[in-house]
Amino acid sequence: MVTVWRPKRLTPAQLEERRMAAARLLRAGRLSQAEIARRMGVSRATVTRWKKLLEQEGIRGLRARPHPGRPSKLSEEQWQHLLQILQRGAIAAGFPTERWTLQRIAEVIRREFGVRYHPRSLGRCLRARGWSPQRPIPRARERDEALVEAWLKRDWPRIKKTLAEEGVRLSSWTRRVTRFGPASGPPGLPSDILPSSGG
Repeated sequence: MVTVWRPKRLTPAQLEERRMAAARLLRAGRLSQAEIARRMGVSRATVTRWKKLLEQEGIRGLRARPHPGRPSKLSEEQWQHLLQILQRGAIAAGFPTERWTLQRIAEVIRREFGVRYHPRSLGRCLRARGWSPQRPIPRARERDEALVEAWLKRDWPRIKKTLAEEGVRLSSWTRRVTRFGPASGPPGLPSDILPSSGG
């Protein structure tokens, strides 16, 4: 007896294709249900069920039925309103920092719409609407940009020169900060790959 490899899992399209092939064999009437079951890699009971569907509903009964999944708890209008809230920022929504987490977004949905979402189920819904998690650049609230720029222009070159004269090797991130200046974000991140501040 020859063993035939069959995948453990078939796609919905492959399952439908198998049912259609079985339907052709059933309609031809030349093979027994047991033989069709062997050829299709299913039980005889499955072939019997397919035969019954074919007789009652025709080929339509064996076609794949779409699985719509659970409907969204929010309307499309509510999703758009949520995205506007997210764009305004987490602090504006009452959180202590600007970082949006799925737990925080679930909390906003509960407060705004009275709907509960498990945080893990939100990621796919948000990505489908063009929202991706953001990692805000940490900045001290008391940061003085003019003072930082002055330090980089006046003090840092002097410190760097002194260190070089003493034979101290500088880390690569210190060179990047000087090259890109204070507006480049955290050390080591060139400005062209900085995370965006929006959603």
